[in-house]
Amino acid sequence: MHSRHPIIHSLLVCLAPLFPFSPSPFLLVSLSPCLLVFLSSPSRAADDDLLKVGFGEQDITPVVKNDKPVYMAGFGQNRKATGVHDKLFARTIVLQHEECKIALVSLDVIGFFQPNVEKVRGRLKGFTHVLISSTHNHEGPDTLGLWGPNPFTSGVDPDYLKSIEDAVVKAVEDADKALKPAASVIGTATAPELLHDSREPYVKHDELVAVSFNPPKAEKDAPPLGLLVQWNCHPETLDSKNTEISADFVGYTVKYLNDKYHCPVVYLSGTVGGLMSSLKVEVKNEKGDVLEDGTVEKTERYGQLIGQLAEKALKAGKPVKLFPLEAHTKTVFVPMVNPLYKLGRQLGVLKRPAYLWKDDPSKAEPADAEEIEKPLCVRTEVSWLHLGELDVACFPGEIYPELVLDKVQDPVDPGADFPDAPIEPGVYKQLKGPYHMMIGLAGDEIGYIIPKRQWDEKPPFCYGRKKPQYGEVNSIGPDTAPILCKAFKELVQGK
Repeated sequence: MHSRHPIIHSLLVCLAPLFPFSPSPFLLVSLSPCLLVFLSSPSRAADDDLLKVGFGEQDITPVVKNDKPVYMAGFGQNRKATGVHDKLFARTIVLQHEECKIALVSLDVIGFFQPNVEKVRGRLKGFTHVLISSTHNHEGPDTLGLWGPNPFTSGVDPDYLKSIEDAVVKAVEDADKALKPAASVIGTATAPELLHDSREPYVKHDELVAVSFNPPKAEKDAPPLGLLVQWNCHPETLDSKNTEISADFVGYTVKYLNDKYHCPVVYLSGTVGGLMSSLKVEVKNEKGDVLEDGTVEKTERYGQLIGQLAEKALKAGKPVKLFPLEAHTKTVFVPMVNPLYKLGRQLGVLKRPAYLWKDDPSKAEPADAEEIEKPLCVRTEVSWLHLGELDVACFPGEIYPELVLDKVQDPVDPGADFPDAPIEPGVYKQLKGPYHMMIGLAGDEIGYIIPKRQWDEKPPFCYGRKKPQYGEVNSIGPDTAPILCKAFKELVQGK
């Protein structure tokens, strides 16, 4: 039993009793190079323990033709697209560590219902979790049904929805094939001046989160493998009169960062309820001129400012460990109280399964398609991604900042409809890691998620107003926030 390497020789001596026969010199010589490589390659072992990331994107721009209208989402009915200003994309990042693999997908659309998400998940094998979210783009096609030619007709093109599903599958597969070891840097920056809150009480979630994924031993000035950026604002800068398909400011933010860092960028919308908007935000061009809402100039400039905010966050960023990976999801049933949503279901405008509400958010039975008399609910989900030092909360709609930041009004305004409602458990308060991120419209889009004690449909109205504020008309109901926030707390606590 001889070896030219003393460590190998000693190891083989220790292993010899394990062989049921006397190992031949040929076997021992054959084993030696393999063991030598194993013992003398610490960098290889280190690489195996690194997070791996991959990026992919696919074009999801609808085809605008005269003979087949594309109804645009986000404002009123019968807003038909007349052309394409800039393209829409499905952008994806895949994260893998050991046997856990997670895909995060961002769509440049108004929203994507859970049944569509589940179709995509069924086509992607080998993933621990696939999270599909929407930027909540108000300048893209109707993907939910609410913005057709009239209130009684869906604006959804089923063929287009199918094309989105196909594009997501392809984008995720491409990202999966592009997996590479990465070292991560995370940074945050705040910019309250870049958000307008149009509903009292005025609470802004004005923190941007940016993550850079870099080659583990990158040379100076080498481009990152990709960026992940999360900001909290409605993409609606082009406003209601625009009739050209666009990703709104998100497209310009991604372009700015693409050009700056020469790498893929995935943009995620977060806390957009309440209502976080770029409209009425004062934006100036480089000459100092104030740019008007509804213009391409303001939209482009706002997108660039968000890109610069991400750049600022990354310049001050710190190394962060984003593994091991964990993905936790909880199915939740939420009562459907909104009469417009009920009517939309009856008319086929909102096409998703309904369930019979039995006062239990954890279980419900499917309802018949014609059911209109019994209490109904919808099936949705909340998720918690524990990515090493980064905790990501994922909610299926437009959550209000008060709920995320634990700033629900207290004492309650006397005009509130439910002044005795308990304050929901704050979302970020549940997270224990040093870094937090919110992904809204995640896995579904069920509308506004409003603190119950701030619900205000009936007179007298809060803050001495003569009419109710905007929000409730696009919410499933007042119990949405209590149910989802409680479910998320239980999810994080492992209940």
